[in-house]
Amino acid sequence: MKGKWTKSSTWNTIVDPLNGEPFIKVAEIDETGIQPFVESLSKCPKHGLHNPFKSPERYLLYGDISAKAATMLSLPKVADFFTRLIQRVAPKSYQQAYAEVYVTQKFLENFSGDQVRFLARSFGVPGNHLGQQSNGYRWPYGPVAVITPFNFPLEIPVLQLMGALYMGNKPILKVDSKVSLVMDQMMRLLHYCGLPVEDVDFINSDGKTMNKLLLEANPRMTLFTGSSRVAEKLAADLKGRVKLEDAGFDWKILGPDVHEEDYVAWVCDQDAYACSGQKCSAQSILFMHENWSKTSLLSKMKDLAERRKLEDLTIGPVLTLTTETMLDHANKLLQIPGSKLLFGGEPLEDHSIPPVYGAIKPTAIYVPLEKMLKENNYELVTREIFGPFQVVTEYKKDQLPLVLDALERMHAHLTAAVVSNDPHFQQEVLGNTVNGTTYAGLRARTTGAPQNHWFGPAGDPLGAGIGTPEAIKLVWSCHREIIYDVGPMPKQWELPPST
Repeated sequence: MKGKWTKSSTWNTIVDPLNGEPFIKVAEIDETGIQPFVESLSKCPKHGLHNPFKSPERYLLYGDISAKAATMLSLPKVADFFTRLIQRVAPKSYQQAYAEVYVTQKFLENFSGDQVRFLARSFGVPGNHLGQQSNGYRWPYGPVAVITPFNFPLEIPVLQLMGALYMGNKPILKVDSKVSLVMDQMMRLLHYCGLPVEDVDFINSDGKTMNKLLLEANPRMTLFTGSSRVAEKLAADLKGRVKLEDAGFDWKILGPDVHEEDYVAWVCDQDAYACSGQKCSAQSILFMHENWSKTSLLSKMKDLAERRKLEDLTIGPVLTLTTETMLDHANKLLQIPGSKLLFGGEPLEDHSIPPVYGAIKPTAIYVPLEKMLKENNYELVTREIFGPFQVVTEYKKDQLPLVLDALERMHAHLTAAVVSNDPHFQQEVLGNTVNGTTYAGLRARTTGAPQNHWFGPAGDPLGAGIGTPEAIKLVWSCHREIIYDVGPMPKQWELPPST
């Protein structure tokens, strides 16, 4: 804060998600300590730390910072350090944790050199007469906030934080305290790579304290990634000056053409259960065409789910739901007529995960499509469980309209997958849905968002994106038009009558 690392008198002890023992002490700011952060953010003007007319050399500075940070993360020793740090605070397999480091490194590589100033590219349009021209510019908001969750403790905060900085904003960053150690270390690496220490304020606090800080500091824009409940509260409290990437009850449809059964089963397993299902893009529901029901797809999905184990963290603790909550939800689904447990539905065995967290086997529950669509069942079936949990259903060849009706009634439109190489089927589904990141084709998935394409919801004016130039410009800048009208005056101009 204000370019210095500071301590707090309040310490929050984080328990180890694998054994429940005291693990990390986090210095958290309480409501009595927010004023210096409010003052720091308030000192940033609305026109930002840089813009096309002010300190343009900072665009080049951030290109250099990105290049140096990308080089650092490409070093095996550094990449391994962050991979294992992610694993310790948000347990997931080494491959899943490393993927987060890899995407972050590639993102920084993408925005090296001149790429930051290219984000601020302007355009000009000829005017009505000589000397007149209108120019459009990407303009920063100035003081902004970045609030990110536990499940991607490096990738989400770095990509959004750097996007905010590239466009000329001064951000305050808050990461879930359970995993904020990762960004603590990344901030130090960025400072080493040349990030001006005054450019970012980094805070640890609980949600109530951060909410009070936002209300007092009144940032011009707040990016929030997390639960729908908090997102809706922030949108109201901050009078809509927010961009949101919240819940995702993400769907996958298997079309009528059956190919590569082993591959499709493997992708379904990865989409539903990698990171123990704790991805906003995780496969929440699978719609199988009846042709797929005649194959061994479900048994292969069961076999793949059952090879996941705590020892290599291919299954692990769920940090936002208890075991009881997830199994209660499973039992409620199983009370719907025709429903059945396909696999899972039991607590993990032989572990020391503390009861404050969840620990269940990868779970899939079949619910008949017609029963799912009933008014008294739909909200229950489409409740997002942020853990290793999915719903499976089947549709006949003439029931695609029912599937599309189910999708139309959903509230969150983040990711989706249309697993089919049938172009007419693809057109029908894609033309009648809205999910912001939709994969189509035999190899379609719901998860694995890289740095090379847009990731974010659609259908919501408050929806945020991440990772691409379009996402950065949408979230972290606004449009400003400057119209030059310098003359010359027409010869023999005369004062016209009033109008």
